[in-house]
Amino acid sequence: MAFFHNSVADEFESVNQLILNSLKSDVGLVENIGGYIVDSGGKRLRPVLVLLSALANGYNSGRDHIKIAAIIEFIHTATLLHDDVVDVSALRRGRETANEIWGNAPSVLVGDFLYSRAFQMLVEISDMSIMSVFADATNVISEGEVQQMANAGNPDLDESTYKKVIYRKTAKLFEAGMECGAILAGSNKQAMKDYGKHLGMAFQIADDVLDLQGDVSVIGKNIGDDLNEGKMTLPLIFAREHCNSEQRDIIRDAISNKSSENFDQILKIVSETGGVDYSLNRAREHSSHALKALQGLPEGQYKKVLTELATFAVSRDI
Repeated sequence: MAFFHNSVADEFESVNQLILNSLKSDVGLVENIGGYIVDSGGKRLRPVLVLLSALANGYNSGRDHIKIAAIIEFIHTATLLHDDVVDVSALRRGRETANEIWGNAPSVLVGDFLYSRAFQMLVEISDMSIMSVFADATNVISEGEVQQMANAGNPDLDESTYKKVIYRKTAKLFEAGMECGAILAGSNKQAMKDYGKHLGMAFQIADDVLDLQGDVSVIGKNIGDDLNEGKMTLPLIFAREHCNSEQRDIIRDAISNKSSENFDQILKIVSETGGVDYSLNRAREHSSHALKALQGLPEGQYKKVLTELATFAVSRDI
């Protein structure tokens, strides 16, 4: 169990049990695929953030934080199923993707089931402000998916557009989870939103660095997948702007052709131009903003874990 689970261990176990119970369906394939992807060894960071946000702000009047944590995991899992189909991914978290095992159509449809189950659970909570947060978040995430797909194979993507995409695809759900925890507790809503946004940005930028220099046995995906999917990530964007014309052509060709064939050369270019350092510094800036958002939070174990998470986002190797 990761360090950020420890302070909410009992609640986290309740979330896992609710997830399993909510996956039940008369359609066997739904349970098989849903169970496979939910049980695939992920960190379940987003549900933990919901719990930490609620408890750090003094929530103690019910179990809605358990439900919201399960809801956010279902929404995240649905996006993973859809992502892997769009990206034609074969490996996630060190295991074959659902689409690799069952095919694209079942994966997409089970992703739809998880989305709809999440909104069934939201109706049970019957809090319009929380429903509004999730309705907005899922819409923004969908925009991010479309925007990323439209930019696949585009070697001219700039840093500003890159940031918009990762905010929509990744940081928005972090932001939503933190905000909903604060709504339940009735305090620090904007601060928790800010923390979630910047933590999510830091995590995604660090992920994009790991795609270039991580260990496949540790991070659970094939190194160079972003090149194979034609994604211009921040290390590549910086390198493209600070290398010579010959090196620039190598990067552009890899993105345009969605190929990691010249991965070693590209990694060398990114390292020599400072693309990795630049990207990690941007991630650290977001981590710093996340820490700043915690300043008004009451001292205690939950704030301590949120503080550690902001540092972990950048320093991790998974």
